[in-house]
Amino acid sequence: MQDPFALKSGASRISSPVVYFLLFASLVGIGYFIADQGILAVAAFLVLPFGFFFLVKVFENPVFCFFSVYVVNFVVLGLNRYMLDAPLGLMVDGLLALTYISLIFHNFYQKIDWSRLNNMVVIAAIIWAAYGLMEVVNPIVVSRSAWLYSARGVSFYMLMTVILVFLLLDQYKYFKAFIYMWAFFEVAGALKAVIQIYIGLDPYEQYWLNVIGYSTHVLFGQLRAFSFFSDAGQFGASQAHMSMVAGIIFITTKSNRERLIFGITAVLCFWGMILSGTRGVWGVLAGAGAFYLATTRNYKLFIVGVVSGILVFSFFRYTYIGQGIYFINRMRTAFDPKNASLVIRLENRAKLRPYLATRPFGGGIGNAGKKAIRFAPNAFLSNIATDSWYVEIWAEQGVVGLALHLSLVAMILIKGAYISMFRVRDPALQGKMLAILAGIFGIMISSYGNGVFGQMPTGILVYSCMAFAFMAPKFDAEIQASKENKNSK
Repeated sequence: MQDPFALKSGASRISSPVVYFLLFASLVGIGYFIADQGILAVAAFLVLPFGFFFLVKVFENPVFCFFSVYVVNFVVLGLNRYMLDAPLGLMVDGLLALTYISLIFHNFYQKIDWSRLNNMVVIAAIIWAAYGLMEVVNPIVVSRSAWLYSARGVSFYMLMTVILVFLLLDQYKYFKAFIYMWAFFEVAGALKAVIQIYIGLDPYEQYWLNVIGYSTHVLFGQLRAFSFFSDAGQFGASQAHMSMVAGIIFITTKSNRERLIFGITAVLCFWGMILSGTRGVWGVLAGAGAFYLATTRNYKLFIVGVVSGILVFSFFRYTYIGQGIYFINRMRTAFDPKNASLVIRLENRAKLRPYLATRPFGGGIGNAGKKAIRFAPNAFLSNIATDSWYVEIWAEQGVVGLALHLSLVAMILIKGAYISMFRVRDPALQGKMLAILAGIFGIMISSYGNGVFGQMPTGILVYSCMAFAFMAPKFDAEIQASKENKNSK
């Protein structure tokens, strides 16, 4: 019988002076790195195992990576309050690129069905990206570095997103996962806003408020909730967006589970919208509501919706009921044509008009508004606030770019509405498709007064919804096949 004490263990195989020296040197190096870099170094070492696991999952399934883009898209700007000066905005770009790499490796030995990209949404995205690319040679551009900084969000996110949606998320289960994920983060945002208003801000949020956001987020002594979004304006618009989408799904689905989930989502997001104190939400509510009523073909609901809209408008425009309540007072200012904020915006547009009259292609992407100050501090466009998404496109890409942008989005909405109304048989799916299209139109209307269309998380969500709307017939076929399979059993 072999003596068990004479057996060598696995640990004994590394028992040598060389291994001990390397281990000791590694520990010293890690200790020095942590002492030099502080808490960020500790966080980096704690995150490494999770990063390795993430990369394994990414290359196993590119869908996993693409959904991580949506997750980061929601939280990345809020994280900037906790990690100052970190280039977190590039995380979305990195994950999009990683998704493409994962897609290529995942399909290395099998052919990708490129025919899925033969549709109006992808063609429109290519046209828009090509126009943005041509802006780099705009002869009146002051800073081409500004183009590098801004073009990806303005011109290329749409193309990068819709291609991935058509290639990776072309099954109904992925569309449902997208809707539920979206609702989850919006509800989380609403609950965070409730904490900010009724409990208080954490130290990092308070620092951001004191240093950057106080003038726009504390009005008449009242905090405007911003949750984990970039600011209260974007937060309010995003909450209104999901509130309308969830509300439409609630009234169109027959599933009790979906009615419960989306009913709660609609109410909580409406509450979050109110806590944001954002007046631009009226554009989302009115636009989404009008689009759905125009496409639903339910005449009773249409009449009820129109009457309700008239009553709400009359309440805020022609009465002073509830004027002592801050949130009602704040929302009522959106209907005041003499509001100081509106007057300033109209004055800025008046300044831009003669300058852009002789510049049909604008001043170049990234060369207008506050973001351009770091690249061209003395330029004319850098010192006029754009505020609106459409004014930003007009100033940077000219009347040609603005007309092109509006035309492309309008064509997508019209064709998407036609598909949902006449080529989808399942009522619940039709309701979901009309809901996301109504949300897009609401964001379009709201973007007249604010820059919500091109900001995170709204932009990538809108582009994804455009692609999903054009896959509705495929989803409908899946649902019908599933019903027939159940009936046959």
